[in-house]
Amino acid sequence: MRVTQCLGKGFLGRSLDELKRLSSIALTAEATRVPTKPYMLTSFHDAENIKSCKIMCDSDVGGFSRANLDWVAPSAKSKHLASENANGHVRFHGKISIELPLNRPHIQRTGYAAWRTLDRGSTIFGKSYWDIDSYAYLALRIKSDGRKYFVNLQTESIVATDLHQHRLYARNPGEWETVLIRWDDFVRTNHGVVVEPQAELLRQKVRTVGIGLIDRIPGEFDLSIERIWATNRLSEQDMAEDGRIEEGQLKSKHGEKIRWAEEKPSP
Repeated sequence: MRVTQCLGKGFLGRSLDELKRLSSIALTAEATRVPTKPYMLTSFHDAENIKSCKIMCDSDVGGFSRANLDWVAPSAKSKHLASENANGHVRFHGKISIELPLNRPHIQRTGYAAWRTLDRGSTIFGKSYWDIDSYAYLALRIKSDGRKYFVNLQTESIVATDLHQHRLYARNPGEWETVLIRWDDFVRTNHGVVVEPQAELLRQKVRTVGIGLIDRIPGEFDLSIERIWATNRLSEQDMAEDGRIEEGQLKSKHGEKIRWAEEKPSP
C-alpha cells in the first residue's frame, strides 16, 4: 500500500480532539507539573492511521528505489516470540537502488526512502501542532532490520526544508524494542547537511515525525513501527514489553559515543 494523500479527520474532528486535549490539561492541572502520562504522536494499532502518512523515495524524481508502508494486524504469537507484536503496526519496507535515471542528468544522487506523518491541519484554535515542551524523550516502539535509519522531525521553522534528525539505534534487530531519544539530542539539518549555527528544537510547534533510510546501500529494507510518543518516563506496560530499555546512544562514523548537543559530527 502506498499512501500519499491526507484522508484524516476533518476540521471539526480535529477541533474537537484539540478541545478535549486542552480541557484535560486544564482539569488535571497538567501544565503546572511534569506530565506522567505519555503523549501519543502517532500509533498504528488502527489501520486507519496509515492514511495520515506520506511515503517519499527517489522514485519520485526518476530513481529506482521502492518503498511501501503496509499495516500488519496483531499477532496471536506475540506472547511467545519477541519478533511478534500483540498490537497492529506498520511495515516500512522496500528496496534501495543507487542507479541514476539516464534521462535526468540533473539527478546526481539516489538511494533514499522515508515516510512521515502529514501536517495535522487547522482547528478552531488555529494550526495544529504537537507541543512536547513538557516531555524529555521521544519514544518509538520498533522492530528493525539493523540498517541505518534516522528519525526526522519537522517544526514550524522559517526554513521549510529544515529537519531535526537523530540516528535510530536498534539494540536487537529482528526483535521488538523501545528506543528513547532525548529531544535535546536532535540535530538540525538541511538536505542531509548539519546546519550551523544550531537552533534549538521548537518544542511547542512540532509539525511531523517520520523515519528515513539514507545509508545508500542497495538491497531490501524492513522496519516495523507500532507507535511513536513523547514521554518523561516509561509506563509499566512499556517496561513489561521491554525490560532492557536504554536511552539511544549517539555514535560517530568511527563508532565513538557522542552527544550531538555537545559535539557535532561532520556532515
